[in-house]
Amino acid sequence: MCQGVPRRLRPEILSICTAARDANIIVSMGFSESSGQSVGCLWNSNILIGTDGSILNHHRKLVPTFFEKLIWANGDGCGLRVVESDKGKIGALICGENTNPLARFSLMAQGEQIHLSTYPPTWPTHEPSTNERYDLAEAIRIRAGAHSFEAKAFNVVAASRVDENALDRLGSLGEEKLRIIADSPRGVSMVVGPNGLPLKETSSEEDLILVETIDLEKCVVPKQFHDVVGYYNRFDVFDLKVNRRNVSAITFEDGNINTRSLNFSSIENSVNKSGNQN
Repeated sequence: MCQGVPRRLRPEILSICTAARDANIIVSMGFSESSGQSVGCLWNSNILIGTDGSILNHHRKLVPTFFEKLIWANGDGCGLRVVESDKGKIGALICGENTNPLARFSLMAQGEQIHLSTYPPTWPTHEPSTNERYDLAEAIRIRAGAHSFEAKAFNVVAASRVDENALDRLGSLGEEKLRIIADSPRGVSMVVGPNGLPLKETSSEEDLILVETIDLEKCVVPKQFHDVVGYYNRFDVFDLKVNRRNVSAITFEDGNINTRSLNFSSIENSVNKSGNQN
């Protein structure tokens, strides 16, 4: 799986940045991101692309969920940022991160007005016919409504889908596993208002474009009821600190200054110069 997975600055990403610039739209895109330091490391990542084609934010999922740990590595806090745009202040979290109240609050506290949530098409953890099955659609509705209600922000939720092409590619798993995937509850795409109620919703049973007009002025009155990043909190009691450094595998204190490496021409010139002096 690691082979062929893009990094951030690759032709595949450039083509999408170019399309966003040409269409004058903002694009939020999830992708599996490879590492330049390890051939086996992958992150579950999201980038927010601006109308000028620039990458406004690059987030790596903080903690892969359950069996995702078999594929993806832990991310960092570098992408826990809300970016300014002509559409409003935008933040994003990936799938189960929308359950994490600290990650969500870190975006709320930056004045987030539009929250982007991305989800898989299904989450097959149990036999679909039992009550223990994971109902992804209901889980999405709960989380999206909670964040919108607490942040007094709009929540744009996008869930992918398992189509026939995907099932064909998974055919080698066998009929029983395919049945579990096919019968497990699907996700849902939706737009939620700052009062926590859905404005529009669509299932992931077919490919659809979800369109909704939002008015950021609708965030004002709900904020006057409960503004958890303003007057309706006690920051003298609660103190949250977030590490947003770009975490790397190693830090060198020399800064690659005055290294002892020499190219051939330098060696030759130094030796010849020394010989001439002797």
